[in-house]
Amino acid sequence: MKQNKSLSTEWPVLDFAAMQGTIETMHQWIQIIGKIRLKTMPWQNHSWHCTLYLSPVGYTTNAICFGGGIFEIELDFVHHQLHLKCSNAETQHLPLQTMSVADFYNSLFEKLAASGIDVEIHGSPNEMEPAIPFAKNTASSAYAPEAANLLWKAMLKSNGVFNTFRSGFIGKSSPVHLFWGAFDLAVTRFSGRPAPLHQGGAPNMPLDVMQEAYSHEVSSAGFWPGSKDSPMAVYYAYAYPGNEAYAKQKVLPEQAFYSPEMGEFFLKYEDVQSSSDPEKTLINFLQTTYEAAANTSGWDRKALER
Repeated sequence: MKQNKSLSTEWPVLDFAAMQGTIETMHQWIQIIGKIRLKTMPWQNHSWHCTLYLSPVGYTTNAICFGGGIFEIELDFVHHQLHLKCSNAETQHLPLQTMSVADFYNSLFEKLAASGIDVEIHGSPNEMEPAIPFAKNTASSAYAPEAANLLWKAMLKSNGVFNTFRSGFIGKSSPVHLFWGAFDLAVTRFSGRPAPLHQGGAPNMPLDVMQEAYSHEVSSAGFWPGSKDSPMAVYYAYAYPGNEAYAKQKVLPEQAFYSPEMGEFFLKYEDVQSSSDPEKTLINFLQTTYEAAANTSGWDRKALER
């Protein structure tokens, strides 16, 4: 069978200026869906129970046990529909299109109720300003199908590389998962040692949640699509707790840089996408930033690495 080149080799070009409205709309949608998962899943360490995941067509909650059955919510950026799949009710669909956040919120909860899924969530966004309650956000929110599809494809390519990178570590590691708070696809490695109490700082984020998330030393990396204040897609990497030596480490590729303001290494998505070997370029960034964290923090690499 002939392989589909567009799915196997091509990294899409992302133009934040053209995609901004759609990215902001998608961020609101995944906040709502993520909060539903948060309220219906048993707690897991570092809030891993509330994250979303990449699917063959978009983003998904994966299976959620509820009321003696299972349900799943999936955002489909190929056919541009939300799918609510239930083991004990018919699958329901919601077209993805330009609409208000309030309309999306109300329509989704109507479909949940019709499927016998009774859940209440904290009705305002986290980690964003302004945090307008979903039910009161009645302004029209843009949705361009092509932009949504391109962002999903970029995350799909990143997801594959992140999973390859994850396989080289035998210590505690997170899944590759999508955090709906900041809208980033991330993977995190742990040294196994406790970390100093985190001081917080994310907008509209409870301090105890931040402190539990960073209860132990980490080296974390991810993909972020950008925001109006930082209008470009980037890969990032950081260590917690950080140290001065970490910031001075040489990492690959040469386009990568350290931001003293953010305390993180960054690599522009376009530098990966336009390289002759995007997968190798991204793996080099992930591996060298991890080594920078592990070496400067004294991790027991021999015990942690395959």
